[in-house]
Amino acid sequence: MKHLSNSLILCVAAAAAGCASDAPHDVSSIPLMRQVAPPDGWAAQAGGTRGGADAPVANVFTVSDAAQMRQALGKSVQGSRIVQVAGVIDMSEGRPYADHADQSRRGRVAVPGNTTLVGLGPRSGFVNAHLTVSRVSQVIIRNLHLRNPCDVAPRWDPKDGDGNWNAEFDAIAIVASTHVWVDRNSFTDVPVTDDTLPVVDGKTQQCHDDALDIRDASDYVTVSYNHFALHAKNTLIGASDKAEGDAGHLRITVSNNLFEFISSRAPRVRFGQVHLFNNYHVGDRKHPAYRHDYSIGVARQARIVSQANVFEVANARDCADAVKPFAQGPDAGRFSDTGSLLNGAPLAGCGVDAAPGFEVPYPFSPLPAASVAAHVRRHAGAGAGK
Repeated sequence: MKHLSNSLILCVAAAAAGCASDAPHDVSSIPLMRQVAPPDGWAAQAGGTRGGADAPVANVFTVSDAAQMRQALGKSVQGSRIVQVAGVIDMSEGRPYADHADQSRRGRVAVPGNTTLVGLGPRSGFVNAHLTVSRVSQVIIRNLHLRNPCDVAPRWDPKDGDGNWNAEFDAIAIVASTHVWVDRNSFTDVPVTDDTLPVVDGKTQQCHDDALDIRDASDYVTVSYNHFALHAKNTLIGASDKAEGDAGHLRITVSNNLFEFISSRAPRVRFGQVHLFNNYHVGDRKHPAYRHDYSIGVARQARIVSQANVFEVANARDCADAVKPFAQGPDAGRFSDTGSLLNGAPLAGCGVDAAPGFEVPYPFSPLPAASVAAHVRRHAGAGAGK
């Protein structure tokens, strides 16, 4: 195993400041690895999200392969830590996964609490990996290129509609965890896009699950300035209608993200109190591989506040093509919007409009919708302008 190198640190952790502006979160005097979740999101509530920002020099590691990654994230490290990814780490280490169990074990990157995991430079990240944040608190994941994992053994489910292939493994799964900030990462299926997958039993043998899932009563999460591209089912917030323990949790902000040719779940919400602002959705209802179905799914008891989001979806007819309800009656979700645009027109007539039942508790200043596309294009994704 290669020696883990400790990085020299000249600055101490300090609170990141600033809401949405042309220069978001202007913390240029603070190293990327030492920044904390900004105030304009749920992750800043209830004490804030620092990840490993206060890690001592001895707990700052730079890693460039799977073995180093496992050691840096291992139990032998005590206290807060910062793990910097140098280059692209292949968690399979060049040995194809033998089966589902092998992929589950070797491909997993288990991020412990009080950790910042950050890419060095504009091109660092993971392939053949699934990152898990499970039953911990205080995690920051930033500036990584993530190839959405492809399950080597997808399963046929005859009860999924008229039968479908389903896969496991998300690029990032946040499970029963609190105070998490996912910022400026890039997610994509490339090069294993859905049009390269075989058709079996009349259906594409789907090997991808979601890019980012947040479930099992996770709380105080901000998802900001990420670039999600070329993927079918992107983000579940609340994984099941039966997960009634999620009620009162799943307080999540999704802001300033680019969703580019995402078919659905951007995001799909159950139970949560979710704030969406200044996100930019680009899609096509006739795309050859990632046909746009809907962007925001309003499922069981969802509470969604939407502000100044932009939807540019070719061949979209009306709001129902952007915002889709999944529950009726007492289980119906609630969705309210101000200032969003669908193909240049106000987002209206969605059929699910209702008072969301919560007020956003933090200060924020959304850009007007007319400024969102340029702003998000400039700042979203790994290696983008800060």
